[in-house]
Amino acid sequence: MDISNLSSDIDRIIEMAWEDRTPFEAITLQFGLTEQQVIALMRREMKESSFKMWRKRVSGRQTKHLKQRGFDRGRFRSQNQKGS
Repeated sequence: MDISNLSSDIDRIIEMAWEDRTPFEAITLQFGLTEQQVIALMRREMKESSFKMWRKRVSGRQTKHLKQRGFDRGRFRSQNQKGS
């Protein structure tokens, strides 16, 4: 999916990427963007210092990757997310 056509969704994607408990897979499901595309979007849309701070926070964070999470049931899911 071409991320340049998502101008109305960019704010929501950035918000989801910043959330600790929202995995990249949820962004992929809702917006069709891969983790690498989300990283590129964040790099493009954020100040360099903010991007570096975000990358440091999410790199290796278990909650940002479903396969690394120790749980997948019983967590809150927004009504705005697909599959709710």
